[in-house]
Amino acid sequence: MSLIVIAEVLAKTGQEDRLRNALEAMVEPSLAEPGCLAYRPYADPNEPARMVLVEEWTGSQALAEHFTTPHFHHVRQVLETILAEPMTLRKLVADPAG
Repeated sequence: MSLIVIAEVLAKTGQEDRLRNALEAMVEPSLAEPGCLAYRPYADPNEPARMVLVEEWTGSQALAEHFTTPHFHHVRQVLETILAEPMTLRKLVADPAG
């Protein structure tokens, strides 16, 4: 069963472009990881400083391995300096009743 991850971030004022660039730079290396099925950033049209990443992984082990990659460590360091609030991370799986 795949694992859907939704990460929501809010940039500090003036850091919107840096946030967008940092998240877009994660797409290619993340998609190259064996367990990554989808990885896409979205911008909030009503609040340009807010972005949401929607990811799909083959499972929790693939996500755990993603958290150890150099590109993840790099973006984490960048986000620490440009976010106005901590990242919100949601992990979802398909509803077994559905």
